[in-house]
Amino acid sequence: MDGVLAQARREGYVTTLLKRRRYLPEINSPQPTIRQFAERMAINAPIQGTAADLIKIAMVHIIRRIEEKGLTAAMIMQVHDELVFEAPAAERETLCTLVREEMEGVAKLRIPLRVEIAAGNNWDEAHL
Repeated sequence: MDGVLAQARREGYVTTLLKRRRYLPEINSPQPTIRQFAERMAINAPIQGTAADLIKIAMVHIIRRIEEKGLTAAMIMQVHDELVFEAPAAERETLCTLVREEMEGVAKLRIPLRVEIAAGNNWDEAHL
């Protein structure tokens, strides 16, 4: 954490794992409240930004694979770190497999990414 804050103060930005920058012009503000807000952003942005980068890449890969396989399944919504699909029951197993492969394989990290998959006739059933 200290290294991230030092880098943010020195460079004026932090980066995600994929090198996307979040600029923090208030990181060296003389006003404590404003500076502390920027410091919290400096700590959170690399983590949350990397998660956003990874899910966006996975989404693109998933859509391509759905099209390549000729599935009728459709990605209908993203809710934070969750993707919601609509698919016929006959495609469920294939869709679950390719979603798992793409989401868990989106990046090679020291700690493997793990995905939980649930299915149901509606969103409520899938979250029981």
